[in-house]
Amino acid sequence: MEENLFVSKTAPPREFKSFWEAPSNIALVKYWGKISSQIPKNPSLSFTLSKCVTKTEILFKPHKSKTFDFDFYFDDKPMTNFEIKLGTFFKLVSSYIPWINEYKLVIKSQNSFPHSSGIASSASAMAALSLNLMDMERKLFPKMDNSFFYQKASFLARLGSGSAARSIKGPVTIWGKNNSVSFSSDLYAVNFDDELSPIFKTYQNAILLVDKNSKSVTSSQGHNLMNKHPYASNRFIQAKSNLKNLVDIMKSEDLDGFVEIVESEALSLHAMMMTSNPYFILFKPNTLSIIEKTWDLRKNKKIPICFTLDAGANVHLLYPFEFKNIVKIFIEDELKEFCQNGQYILDYVGVGAKKI
Repeated sequence: MEENLFVSKTAPPREFKSFWEAPSNIALVKYWGKISSQIPKNPSLSFTLSKCVTKTEILFKPHKSKTFDFDFYFDDKPMTNFEIKLGTFFKLVSSYIPWINEYKLVIKSQNSFPHSSGIASSASAMAALSLNLMDMERKLFPKMDNSFFYQKASFLARLGSGSAARSIKGPVTIWGKNNSVSFSSDLYAVNFDDELSPIFKTYQNAILLVDKNSKSVTSSQGHNLMNKHPYASNRFIQAKSNLKNLVDIMKSEDLDGFVEIVESEALSLHAMMMTSNPYFILFKPNTLSIIEKTWDLRKNKKIPICFTLDAGANVHLLYPFEFKNIVKIFIEDELKEFCQNGQYILDYVGVGAKKI
């Protein structure tokens, strides 16, 4: 099996400290629905961001009892509710990095953006964590090449959070086996940049923070509701078709086609939420107000701006670099009032994670 390629050996323990920064990502073609081991039911494509990041430092300390243990701190404070998710993650990855069982980890993490509010905080968190683990593995096995390092980091990150597979590299990544990209995989994300039109490598992403609170329904709960969803099979067909078309569009710089698919994908994602059993709505009234004003700007000013949404109320505005100043004025004059405490983030497409 292909997974066996990612199983490492054990090695004599040694103390080591690693520090990585990993970005969030925003899916343009959405992943919603999975099977066991975080395998997606449809492929997805995303922009990697630059400013919305998780910074994670890990101290690897050889454990005298030779049993794995860890402490986790978020913003320098213990965060017990995330320790359960981390414990599950470490159990899943231990068969691929068996050397970890001889360590105690002291993990310190922080975000540059609100977590659990629909800006893929679990993606950046699990990506940063996995890169630290791979940094340790490369210390133990220094002959590892760069390609394998990042591929396995994406593989491990996926086991913690599916979308985290897409937060290792940039500017655009694809996760999930599909016919449009021959080297794509369900096990890790791959880069899509060799044929990418230059305009998309500098694309801007303004994130309008409509609601910074934790979501009422987690992404994991939402994914599970796709298992018996009456429209799931057609949704997976739609996503595969949209990915194929979007790959072609992003090679040719068809901005009208880009806008159409990206907005359709965002609305389809939330349509699945509203038609599941039980159904739920993550939109807020201000979410819709921002969308309508964005449509008005595009129609009246002929600017190729569009919106997308993750599993939350916040709105991501996407637009070419040349319209950066116009959109900033638009947000200040017309959209800021719909944001919680007037807050928004001006981000842009980035190249991926980096070691600190």
